[in-house]
Amino acid sequence: MAATQRIAAGAVVAAVCAVSLAGCGAGTDGSAPAGGDPGREKGKAAPAPKNAVRLIGDGSTAYTGAQPHLPRAERLKSGQKPPQFVVFSWDGAGEDSQKLFSHFREVAKENNATMTYFLSGVYLLPEKDRDQYQPPQHSPGRSDIGFNDEQGIADTVKQLRLAWQEGNEIGTHFNGHFCGAGGGVGEWSVEEWKSEISQAKQFVKTWKTNTGSKNASPLPFDYDKELIGARTPCLEGQDNFTRAAGEMGFRYDSSGVNNQVWPGKKNGLWDLSMQLVPFPGHTFEQLTMDYNFMVNQSGTATQGDPAMFDRWGDQMRDSLLRGFQRAYDGNRAPLIIGNHFESWNGGTYMNAVEEVVKDVCNRKEVRCVSFRQLADWLDAQDPKVLKKLRTLTVGEAPEQGWASFLSADPAPAPKGVPGAPAAKQ
Repeated sequence: MAATQRIAAGAVVAAVCAVSLAGCGAGTDGSAPAGGDPGREKGKAAPAPKNAVRLIGDGSTAYTGAQPHLPRAERLKSGQKPPQFVVFSWDGAGEDSQKLFSHFREVAKENNATMTYFLSGVYLLPEKDRDQYQPPQHSPGRSDIGFNDEQGIADTVKQLRLAWQEGNEIGTHFNGHFCGAGGGVGEWSVEEWKSEISQAKQFVKTWKTNTGSKNASPLPFDYDKELIGARTPCLEGQDNFTRAAGEMGFRYDSSGVNNQVWPGKKNGLWDLSMQLVPFPGHTFEQLTMDYNFMVNQSGTATQGDPAMFDRWGDQMRDSLLRGFQRAYDGNRAPLIIGNHFESWNGGTYMNAVEEVVKDVCNRKEVRCVSFRQLADWLDAQDPKVLKKLRTLTVGEAPEQGWASFLSADPAPAPKGVPGAPAAKQ
């Protein structure tokens, strides 16, 4: 949401380091996706019960029942090939005059996809109330991405509400977006991270009070329960963040850099880091984030040579597609992609991402999912199966085929774990 006319101070340009859940998405009515793939696991969407609204706190959020269009994860059967998961995620998600949040919501719906939106908490805090934010190692009211105004908050809340109702996930990108030396997130202690996380939640839970919007509809979820994962600013501070997050109920982190291999856990959280993929025209691989493509094409200039815009966008698209194909034909490791709602270099990266969504999310055995859905699926699997999947290197398919590679009968899922048999009544 940077470069918006509604942000009161600062730009959201972040110095990022250079360097499929089964049954992905049901239709918007809770039905199976049109043209569904017969190999999909049969996860039924759970619409929110009628008349189940229970306001929380000042009414900024509410319990409205189970999230709609969130399929149930199921274990792989013996010898079954894993689906190809793809996660599209957005740092600092918010709706501004560019209306990229609302646009990509529609793109997702049209292409059988759900996504993760990492909300910056200060995007729900008005400029007039900026001193409510007490950033670690900085003075009250300081933020490197500014704050919002009441209309910007209303527009963002509308998109968050609709996104969640469509089965998408609302994570966090925290608040002030401080990077580098001099109080950047990489220098924060575990306790300072806990403060930052608590404040990110608080701004979401009090947006109606802070804007005076007493009669507005609430966000339809309990954010204390909804918030299970994040990506840190600039991909810094991961170690202390994950230690704090693990104590606060988080289930995953996407703040690192990894190869295209099956994920494991760090500090008790699923490490769902972005990955390095082939970079056409270069001998090195590229991180799956729009900012990094920009830096390697136009440097820190967010609007470089217009004559190069199409070429740069095509390069990002082709890079992501090569990474996808390498996993799809190889080890089936989830492909993790990170983006910003920005029009860098004429919006060429937004065009590239949209082309990739339309290409891959409608393919057979592909699940374009949120991080929550991917974490649910991972939690539902036999740990021995996941351990075996992690033995496959980048692009490596099982030599004797998937049926042979995963042929051992998996242990039954413990009761209460996603994918476990329903308890007898």
